[in-house]
Amino acid sequence: MNLKEDIARLKKEKNAIILAHYYQEPEIQDIADYVGDSLGLSQKAAETDADIIVFAGVHFMAETAKILNPTKTVVLPDLEAGCSLAESCPPEAFEKYVKAHPNHTVITYVNCSAEVKALTDIVCTSSNALKIVESIPKDTPIIFAPDRNLGKYIIKETGRDMLLWDGSCIVHEAFSIEKLIKLHKEYPDYKIIAHPESEEHILKTATYIGSTSGMINYVKTHSYQKFIVATEAGILHKMQQEVPNTELVPAPAKEDNTCACSECAFMKVNTMQKLYDCLVNERPQIKVSKEIRERALLPIERMLELSK
Repeated sequence: MNLKEDIARLKKEKNAIILAHYYQEPEIQDIADYVGDSLGLSQKAAETDADIIVFAGVHFMAETAKILNPTKTVVLPDLEAGCSLAESCPPEAFEKYVKAHPNHTVITYVNCSAEVKALTDIVCTSSNALKIVESIPKDTPIIFAPDRNLGKYIIKETGRDMLLWDGSCIVHEAFSIEKLIKLHKEYPDYKIIAHPESEEHILKTATYIGSTSGMINYVKTHSYQKFIVATEAGILHKMQQEVPNTELVPAPAKEDNTCACSECAFMKVNTMQKLYDCLVNERPQIKVSKEIRERALLPIERMLELSK
């Protein structure tokens, strides 16, 4: 069986679209109709006329697509494709936190559950977080959740005093500053670019800090051709396609492993076989209750409007 050909055939027969995140396996990225970061994927999910959305990413991303498309079938190749950052913010605990700090505008990073989004005033992604925060009046107190590293970066860039939920991404906290310094000594003419979910000591080394799509655009629009990339290693596939003559080196992780870089185990549970199976069976499907969907839709729509 040729999975690539069979997936393409099923996609056409069922009027399906495949949306994939940059951190997916290369073969999934290559067969996707669109590959992007959380903001781009949300925008594509909002505008698609497909009957079936196959979301090759993690659970909260597929949930966002379902919130934006309640009448469409949204499938995720593997329901075990979760997110450590989303799991660090349980809805019940977050609701208590919000109630304990009344009169605050609640901004949540898109990497959270639908239930947490339903407790939110406006959602953001790493692509638009600075813009979203700066859109809030300066005298309005802000709760920012769930990523404390992204929150600290926003505070540094905007000067805003925000209450930060204590959550983090295990992948972006896995980079070793000691190994990064050693690597940079081996490649002294390479510039470091990093994702704002990384810890502050990693960000201090970076020439550029931005979302996954921002990092790709940065290397595309700068003539410099040597970079050390501090985010999940899956980005290197699409980035190398965009800049084939640029030398790219993944930032090293704390743990010793075969590639010495950081990979998201959740992202990697999706496979071509699972993608094919979910297209055939049209499951596992993503379900969001009407009440949660309606409450979560408003902050997502506010984000999309501000991101135009």
